[in-house]
Amino acid sequence: MKTYTDQYDLSQQQPELFWDAQAAHLAWFKTPQRVLTKDEHGIDRWFADGELNTCYLALDHHVGQGHGDRVAIYYDSPVTQQKCAITYHELLDDTARFAGVLSDLGVEKGDTVVLYMPMIPEAVVAMLAVARLGAIHSVVFGGFAPHELAVRIDDAKPKVVVSASCGIEVDKIIPYKPLLDEALEQSHHVPNHCVVVQRPQCAATLQPQRDIDWHQAVKQAKPVPCTAVNGTDPLYILYTSGTTGKPKGVQRDHGGHAVALNYAMRAVYDMAPGEVFWAASDIGWVVGHSFIVYGPLIAGCSTVLYEGKPIRTPDASAFWRVCAEYRVKVLFAAPTAFRAIKKEDPHATGMAHYDLSALAYVFVAGERLDPATYEWLKDRTQKPVIDHWWQTETGWPVCANLMGLEAKPTKPGSSTLPVPGYAVTILDEAGQPVANGQQGAIALKLPLPPGCLATLWQDHERFVRGYLNTYPGYYLTGDGGYVDNDGYVFIMGRIDDVINVAGHRLSTGEMEEIVAANPNVAECAVIGIPDDLKGQKPLGLVVLKDGVDASEASLTAEIVAQIRHDIGAVACFHDAMVVQRLPKTRSGKILRALLRQMAAGEAYKIPSTIDDPGCLNELEQAMRERGITPTAPCS
Repeated sequence: MKTYTDQYDLSQQQPELFWDAQAAHLAWFKTPQRVLTKDEHGIDRWFADGELNTCYLALDHHVGQGHGDRVAIYYDSPVTQQKCAITYHELLDDTARFAGVLSDLGVEKGDTVVLYMPMIPEAVVAMLAVARLGAIHSVVFGGFAPHELAVRIDDAKPKVVVSASCGIEVDKIIPYKPLLDEALEQSHHVPNHCVVVQRPQCAATLQPQRDIDWHQAVKQAKPVPCTAVNGTDPLYILYTSGTTGKPKGVQRDHGGHAVALNYAMRAVYDMAPGEVFWAASDIGWVVGHSFIVYGPLIAGCSTVLYEGKPIRTPDASAFWRVCAEYRVKVLFAAPTAFRAIKKEDPHATGMAHYDLSALAYVFVAGERLDPATYEWLKDRTQKPVIDHWWQTETGWPVCANLMGLEAKPTKPGSSTLPVPGYAVTILDEAGQPVANGQQGAIALKLPLPPGCLATLWQDHERFVRGYLNTYPGYYLTGDGGYVDNDGYVFIMGRIDDVINVAGHRLSTGEMEEIVAANPNVAECAVIGIPDDLKGQKPLGLVVLKDGVDASEASLTAEIVAQIRHDIGAVACFHDAMVVQRLPKTRSGKILRALLRQMAAGEAYKIPSTIDDPGCLNELEQAMRERGITPTAPCS
């Protein structure tokens, strides 16, 4: 079982045997006897009869084994000039006491708690405390606008919301409490209480009876023990981009999640207990859940919690400073972070000031790693650069170069090979596997390995409809790509309308709804166009109503402001272009894929179903005037 082929073949031929062996690495309260079963919906479930607690695995177990003095979290906040090292024993004490706070507020096993917090230690404590009680947390990224928070509160129906008085950016303070208050005014569900961390940079006004000061509550609380849960009980809900309307809540189980992350830390990232892992992300995203909080702590590692940016905190050498200061072994970030560093410091002169001898690997994910960024990063760091691919839905890597098992040669543009447990298949429109080198839809043959979603929060029908029905027997990833003759997987992009802006998956459909609501707009399309820094950025194509004489500049300003209010600055929507008409099929469907191809400079064919081919010439001219160079149609 020491080679990649050995492990991969066993995971495919005898998955129960393979994953039973991985589960044996964890401290279960009750060892599972049934590794893989079917639930009442016929969905594959892992470790259903096992009992455990994820917080226990992350904290209590390590302290009980005599590792309480090991550093669990290195907190580094260049925006507040604060640093601290929190041991496993200290983190366990803080978590057990905050679990006592939540318990006193009525939170029990199976209840939900929404977290709306910045990158501070209390956010990690809150996640672990919810898990300790057997409750379910839903972390909402602090950059989201009140409307986005409100719809998630309505969907998750939390008993308690945990927040902070503010978040801190490079050059500004963002008061969170007013945003939370506005969200609660919009939401139909009303939580019983809100617990608020008061930060000295911006104190919040607390509402009597409902709002509770975190620090005061913790002083009065008593620590509580872990609650045993079943392997298939939900640990968290994490909302991911989808179409407009009801949000799509990915539901993660305790058992499979813990087994998969513990395996990934060893096999993919080559991490051992006591070593330092840094995922330069945010706890609001799946990377933060899996590899800032749960993965490193379950594996007994030290994790870096960084409240800052790759640049301007204070400069483009911030990442290298953190890696050197904490002897980071693995750095994991999105390509957009390294593109920002490259833009500010193209020759990486700032890197020369820091000792990076402890840094063994640089992992990237979240969006396609373009070859130019790959080559720059590899050349400047002189470290292995590993592109790997996974999704919010899977929770851990689908394809990677497994550095803890058997390192393979890398290929620019490829996320290397499928991780043991995943059967990656490229399918054509008819659902048939295609030949090597031929592009198609990337699907995962069932059963999915542990750690992947088994349903969507309170919407199983949508789960089946969105992921399983397209290709029976397969999970549809929504990404397109191909596999070469060596088995290497190449991810080419999304096959739906979700774009990837600086590692954040955002729905163009949701943006279109906001643009279309403008009283001057007759119709619109929002597409993702290539961006050197962020990977993609949204562009709005707008057709005005007859008789409207609004300037393009004023209209753009209105739309940008509305999207910022409804979605948040994370959307990075800055540009709307007024056009005379949009290309459509005869049935009236806007040809968005064609628009994306034009704007990206890709070859495209004019479809036979187009209603008015003449509009393409107008669009090409309009794009050129905006600095976008579209391609001409191919024959």
